[in-house]
Order: sequence, then C-alpha cells, then structure tokens
Amino acid sequence: MLESLSFGLAAGEIGCLLGPSGCGKTTALRAIAGFEPIRAGRIRLGADLVASAEAQWPPQRRGIGMVFQDYALFPHLTVRGNVAFGLGKLPRAERERRVAELLDVVGLAGHADDYTHALSGGQQQRVALARALAPSPRLLLLDEPFSNLDVELRERLSHEVRDILKARGTTALLVTHDQHEAFALADRIGVMQGGRLCQWDRAYALYHEPASRFVADFVGEGAFLDARVVAPGELEFELGRRSCHGAREHAPGRAMQVLLRPDDILHDDASGLRARVVKKAFRGAQFLYTLALPSGATVLSLVPSHHDHAIGEAIGIRLEIDHVIAFV
Repeated sequence: MLESLSFGLAAGEIGCLLGPSGCGKTTALRAIAGFEPIRAGRIRLGADLVASAEAQWPPQRRGIGMVFQDYALFPHLTVRGNVAFGLGKLPRAERERRVAELLDVVGLAGHADDYTHALSGGQQQRVALARALAPSPRLLLLDEPFSNLDVELRERLSHEVRDILKARGTTALLVTHDQHEAFALADRIGVMQGGRLCQWDRAYALYHEPASRFVADFVGEGAFLDARVVAPGELEFELGRRSCHGAREHAPGRAMQVLLRPDDILHDDASGLRARVVKKAFRGAQFLYTLALPSGATVLSLVPSHHDHAIGEAIGIRLEIDHVIAFV
C-alpha cells in the first residue's frame, strides 16, 4: 500500500524509486503504467490526468513504454520482429526505418535477424529497451531492468542505457533495490520505506544530506557516533567539536548521533589521533577499513590501497567533513 507518495519528473529527466523489497516501489510503477488502480490521489502525464480515484485511463492509452525484469521478449520473433511489435500502425517503410535506427542506437544492428534465445543477457536487455522505445513513449518505465545480469555487465549497461535515454530525450522512471544502479542512471532518486517516499533528491544530497536515519542507513556506507549538543548549533563527539545545522533546534545536553561516511575519515600518519584496524576490505584502488576508536566505537575509512595495514595495527586518522549530519 502506498501513502503520501508525491514526486515529479521534468521532460527528459530520469528518475528512480529505490528501496528494499516490499517497500512499494513496483506497486508505484504498476499504478503509473495503469496496471494497478489508485483509490486516492492523481497521476498526471504532462497536462493529462491519467488516473484518479474517479477515473483511470487504460494502459494502452497512456503512451507509456515498459521494460520488464525478465525482458518478456517473444521467442518466436527475431530481434527485428520484437522491436517492430508495437509499430503495426506505421507504414512498412517507416516501421523498417524506425527499427533500423533503434537497433543501431542499442548496438544490435548486426543481430536484426537473430532470434532472442541466441543472444546474451545484455543483448536481450538492449532488445527489450529498443522495443519499449520504438513507439516513442511519453514515459519509459523500467522494472529492476538489470537484476538478471552479473555485476560487471549491470554497471556497464546502466551507463549505456542512461546515454541512450539522454540522447533521445526520453523521460524515464526505474525501480531498483541497488543504489549503484540508481546512482549510475538517475537524475533524481526517491528512497522508499513501507509505502512512503522518504526523500526525493539528487544522489549527492541523499548521500551527504539524508533527510532521515533510514535514508542515511540505506544509501551508502557509514557509521554513527554518539554526540551531544554543547551550544546552539554545536555538537561534541569523540572526534571533536563541530557545527551542525540539525543541532540548532535542540538544547545543550541533548544526545544525538553523528553520521560519518568513509570519506569523512582520512588516514594521516602525522595525526595524534589513533584508531585500530579491526576489518579491511580490498576494493582495488582502495581499502575500506573498519577502525576502532579509543572508546571502542567504530568508523569506516577509505584508504588508498598502497597503504596496506594489518588487522590490529593502529593508524593515524583525522576528521575532514564539510557539513555534519546528526539525528536524535
């Protein structure tokens, strides 16, 4: 069930509904497509009111394209036939021109006469995208479009799909539980929890300026340190004293928790503040260290991978943070 779900996309923008399984993001997509009726609220496409509690436009009238999680390709049709499927009302020459153009756009011009079962997962994804784009939809919906692909291909296709949509000026909305997909594809991202939209914002703001503890936990990695308000707009915690906009509304002595991202904690051999390495994860160019502070609280730090410290080793750290985010 969806509650108080309100957001908008400008023409040519790519949006994303991001959240854990069962949060309502696919239900929202189905309601926009016309597969789920709504009991309250309104859905508009441009100037058209396509759904309300009183009236619902059928899916075929909304001019919406959809890329499904399992692609839903027709096995008895060639790649060309799949892409041309929704173009039956066009003259043959125009239909063939449109199909050829889209196959070129998605990099499958040499596979027009292949059957889809002979294609890789990434190629099938491109066929599904070309088929959805063929009728020039007013809005393109993508339901977990890369969930069946391996991690490396998923990341590459995310960037390719964004480039294709932007080149064609297509307005699109996808749903995913994968924040890396959301960051790679979308201009605006909405984090959902329990049928509600917690925050609709740019990826940068979701990461650095989360509106709630749930958003802070769900987007990116980080740790929370106990803090207390020591003056209007001032917080004190184990790594120092910092100004914090969110502390202005609380009286001195109020307990809060400060959010620290891995890029807020820098490795600095010259620092007098030491932390002990308790975990390390190799990420190629960097290590993600879990560091224990003198109090026993832990923080995360991204460190260039040529600084290969052992578990149990104490290293110098310093806090470098542009703005402090804290929650009660």
